[in-house]
Amino acid sequence: MKTPQTDPIIAEVRAIRDQHAARFDYDVKAIFRDIQARQEASGRKYVRYPARHIAPESEVQETR
Repeated sequence: MKTPQTDPIIAEVRAIRDQHAARFDYDVKAIFRDIQARQEASGRKYVRYPARHIAPESEVQETR
């Protein structure tokens, strides 16, 4: 079986992402809070879209 080549850029991004996650003990909520804080501190303008309503499965079946 042929092993896939590892793209060095992808490997670097994954390593950085893993280091960042490890700082927060892989707690997704803590990681998200950190990303939000970084966005606020950057002073850049970010686009925020309103949350989309996803109908429960029962509503989807009734409309068919």
